[in-house]
Amino acid sequence: MSVTDFNNKVAAITGAGSGMGQSLAVLLARAGCHVAISDLNADGLEETRALLDPAVNVSVHVVDVANREQVEAFAASANTEHSKINMIFNNAGVSVTGLAEQMPYEDIEWLMSINFWGVVYGCKSFLPYLREADEAAIINTSSIFGTIAVPSQSAYNASKFAVKGYTYALRQELIDSHIGVNCVQPGGVKTNIVNSSRFIPTDNESATKQDLVETFSRLARKSPEQAAAIILDGVLKNKARILVGSDAKIASWIERLAPAAYLKLLRMNITD
Repeated sequence: MSVTDFNNKVAAITGAGSGMGQSLAVLLARAGCHVAISDLNADGLEETRALLDPAVNVSVHVVDVANREQVEAFAASANTEHSKINMIFNNAGVSVTGLAEQMPYEDIEWLMSINFWGVVYGCKSFLPYLREADEAAIINTSSIFGTIAVPSQSAYNASKFAVKGYTYALRQELIDSHIGVNCVQPGGVKTNIVNSSRFIPTDNESATKQDLVETFSRLARKSPEQAAAIILDGVLKNKARILVGSDAKIASWIERLAPAAYLKLLRMNITD
């Protein structure tokens, strides 16, 4: 069934200190939804809180989603403070850029602990409370890079493919319940993920992290506010997959119908 509207519902959001998470909180609050916002960045959370409609109830939680105990405590605290939970947006994410051969194990483990395990912890920690709500939804952020794979993003690709598979399976497991499950696959969205990413330089390339930031900025076509609006519309429609941006839709279409062509298209876009 999922949720039919946002008014007087309660949404928990990870990664709410900036980007899409912040915009989701703002739009949900504007629709009359109470929010439990979480992030590892306390200053970012305060910035988000200041943007929210004062008519809704807001709880603020500093949480490391890679820490299972902290996520479990977040779920319990949010449920206590708001008396119910209708939605969990597992939105927090990071990236690591570098060739697979040269990427340290520690960087891969760090990324997976946030991008994949953070989603698993969020789903499992909030599910008991979602079962108690009349209407409920789990919204997990994957990526278009959970559909197509690109060089230098092996760890990020792996995490987002994993989130997509986990979310699709969970949707089938809960299909006869009142809990909707949605997989968000954004294309280029202007967020801080690249600025906060880890960059592994290669021995034979002069590319820098600043080059990566500039390339991403050139490709990112949607604002966080636009992305959040698309996501919330998809939640109300209980879409299995919520594609954000024309680039996400085109890449998904090409990968399914012409899988050998998508990498060539991606390289053309990067060098334009």
